[in-house]
Amino acid sequence: MKYAVEKSEEYALVSLQEENLNSLKAPELKSELILLKNAGNKNLILDLSAVKYVDSSGLSAILTGNRLWTEEGGQFVLTGVEHPSVKTLISISRLDSVLDIKENLEQAVKWVMMQALRSQLENETPAEEDEL
Repeated sequence: MKYAVEKSEEYALVSLQEENLNSLKAPELKSELILLKNAGNKNLILDLSAVKYVDSSGLSAILTGNRLWTEEGGQFVLTGVEHPSVKTLISISRLDSVLDIKENLEQAVKWVMMQALRSQLENETPAEEDEL
């Protein structure tokens, strides 16, 4: 399977460079997602811009990634869902109500960064006020 991985402090970006995410490619994607999660990546963006076809094994790999990141409070964001057959499959399977799907990579990065900032702000302890 051809793909590229870019890492930043807040997220890893996996860009698939295959037209098909099927039973031949999905196991390798699952393995890569598990490796990225075990390496400590806080959030993941999966870019499907090049993908024109996804089957049930491909959906399973995507859902595995979603589960890996969201069960520990991280973000799993899908972007590049551009090809009509991929959009239709995600819609028919109702995964558009389960997954965080952003229209493009820029929006996906902004979403992850905003969620990371929100998480940091929620975890900060307020400074103790000086007693008068």
